[in-house]
Amino acid sequence: MPSNGKSINAVAYIGGLFGLALLVALMIRSDLAGMLRVTLAAGWPLLWFLPYRGLFFLLYAYGWLKLVRPIDPDRRAGFPYLFWVTTVREGIDRLLPVASIGGSVVGVRMLRWRGLETGGAAASVILEMVLTFVATYLFAALGLILLFTVDTAGREYHEALLVLILSLPSPVILILLLRNGSVFTRMEKYLAPLVGIAGTSEGAASLDRELRAALGRLGNVFFVVLLHFAALLSGSFEVWLALRLFGHPVSAADAVIMESMCQAVRTLGFLVPAGLGVQEAGLVIFGHVLGVSSELALAVSLAKRMREVLCGLPALASWQWVEGR
Repeated sequence: MPSNGKSINAVAYIGGLFGLALLVALMIRSDLAGMLRVTLAAGWPLLWFLPYRGLFFLLYAYGWLKLVRPIDPDRRAGFPYLFWVTTVREGIDRLLPVASIGGSVVGVRMLRWRGLETGGAAASVILEMVLTFVATYLFAALGLILLFTVDTAGREYHEALLVLILSLPSPVILILLLRNGSVFTRMEKYLAPLVGIAGTSEGAASLDRELRAALGRLGNVFFVVLLHFAALLSGSFEVWLALRLFGHPVSAADAVIMESMCQAVRTLGFLVPAGLGVQEAGLVIFGHVLGVSSELALAVSLAKRMREVLCGLPALASWQWVEGR
């Protein structure tokens, strides 16, 4: 078990080095002084990113609540608690040198603090991750559809549309495997470093049962996907507002394209801690298609990073304070 944990850490560090190298390369090719100049010129209105992020947390936490409620009839983990845990999970994924599953591991642990059974807690987090993947896929599809309305982009990105079409079965297959198979029973030796369950057949079988039960509640599943899609879509406003403050206003559709493609790229690069370099590359590449310079795209990413730090640090501090009690 320890070797599995070390392997995961090694992958995260390698991903971090790759992301850092990518970020440095982007900065070398850009006008850093110009990026900092437009960011500073925008001033304090960028702080509106902080309270606005509450909408994202609210939608995600409420979706998670819908998955947790069937295994928590006594409501030990209520909405305020899950809202807080959601902020902690994002703080871990955005600020700590771990792959993007690190916050989910802590999420399981924090549910257990409220007395929830391990299998059910892990199942709710795993299913939430899967449904987030589905929502991200749908968001990327929306972005690609809008991208094809841009005259100069249709011919350049038909390969991306082909990849999307060919990968269409992947989220469906993943859900079918979790609903009808015994995925975790078959890979029980990896459970400890991933979700914090002891590597026993009973623990893996319990997790599989909880996942099958959760996926059987189709109304919940569709509702959570809708909430997560709305949460992802809300991030488009950050792009729209930032570029307006930077003196380069874009349409709502262009903001959706940049945000959706950025999120898709971050999902593909989930092993890179905090999406370092990956987020910036996504914004630069797809911003270029829409007439947004590299400097402005990097300034948008910087504004997002500042919001991640200012939202994430208090969440992480509160988590560590509770851990230390």
